[in-house]
Amino acid sequence: MFVSYFPRPKLFFISAAVWALVAVLAWFFFFKNFGVHVGLPDPAPDAPPVIGVSVFITPPFIWFYIYYAVIVGLFAGVWRMLSPHKWFWWSVLGAALIMFVTYFQVEVSVAINNWYGPFYDMVQAALSKSRPVSIDEFFGGLVTFMGIAMVAVIVGVLNRFFVSHWIFRWRTAMNDYYMSHWDKLRTVEGAAQRVQEDTMRFSSNTEDLGVSFVSSVMTLIAFLPVLHALEGTVSEVPVLGSIPYPLVTAAILWSLFGTAFLALIGIKLPGLQFNNQRVEAAYRKELVYGEDHADRAKPQTMSELFSDVRKNYFRLYFNYTYFNIGRIVYLQTDNIFPYIVLSLTIIAGKITLGPMQQILNAFDQVRSSFQYLVNSWTDIVELMSIYKRLRGFEAKIEGHDVVQPDDVHLEKVI
Repeated sequence: MFVSYFPRPKLFFISAAVWALVAVLAWFFFFKNFGVHVGLPDPAPDAPPVIGVSVFITPPFIWFYIYYAVIVGLFAGVWRMLSPHKWFWWSVLGAALIMFVTYFQVEVSVAINNWYGPFYDMVQAALSKSRPVSIDEFFGGLVTFMGIAMVAVIVGVLNRFFVSHWIFRWRTAMNDYYMSHWDKLRTVEGAAQRVQEDTMRFSSNTEDLGVSFVSSVMTLIAFLPVLHALEGTVSEVPVLGSIPYPLVTAAILWSLFGTAFLALIGIKLPGLQFNNQRVEAAYRKELVYGEDHADRAKPQTMSELFSDVRKNYFRLYFNYTYFNIGRIVYLQTDNIFPYIVLSLTIIAGKITLGPMQQILNAFDQVRSSFQYLVNSWTDIVELMSIYKRLRGFEAKIEGHDVVQPDDVHLEKVI
């Protein structure tokens, strides 16, 4: 799965994680303000914030682009020398580009959040007639938003185009690797499906979950300071009362509760999904044999195999029922949770519409980041199932026994 596309995968991913951590710490503690030495100074402390698409070409952003390119170049250069790989340009530099675009999309969200404040304050001023608001000023605010949105659309479309090719290259690498060992693999039950279907699903799911995880981490890094900066008007929250960092604390506690709760009620799903694919494969294989051999796919045999399929599906449906009940209840409550947290502040009239919208958006971003497992649990279950199938598939290459569908005991996973 990984050795076909990445150079020395275990060492590569460990070194990538360590290098990323070093790069992040070095940025925040040493290099963030270093741009002044190369003619890219930070804005003055009393300068108004840049609102709109021009923020992406301000000196701090340009300096970060340069820093990221240098960090990636050093890492890729070392790996290019240590372990040349057929798919190096796609797997290493392609992944770095996807990570950069993910960071950029998070910054687009920050730019939109910064736009909320002045725009909604302007709306409130117009509605309350506290100051005159011209039609040009109003539409100027909308044009500013459209500029940011167009950047998001263009970058998002180009990124999806590139990611589609990146995923297919990974599938191609796995396909070439498995086909080079086809003499060993052809006797494995469901071999054709694993090469033709599971490779694409694995690469696609891994990319989706990996990018979502990185995006969640980057969103936390970007929005936690924003949320903390907006806490000035929030002195207390329901139940918890007056506590330090009320918004940040409430977001973290609520998200951790949701993650633990849904992980607990969905703990059986990976095993059921895995067994579902195995009993389906056993049923399908016997049908295929029955097309060419009259002595195969007899009614009694097919009835027994389909009984296993039915039994696993019914148990899967039951487990997904209570999992979905818990998930939907939590997510529906999650929609109003920010308003509950801000209820005392809103009723006391301590906040205006603009900052409230900024807080709601930043709060939502932070909560969503902490709820990575909540939002991705179904995809994680599917990926774990695919990984188990492909790992068992690869065991044949390594000379180990492959677990066949006949060995499935569904009662062990319930």
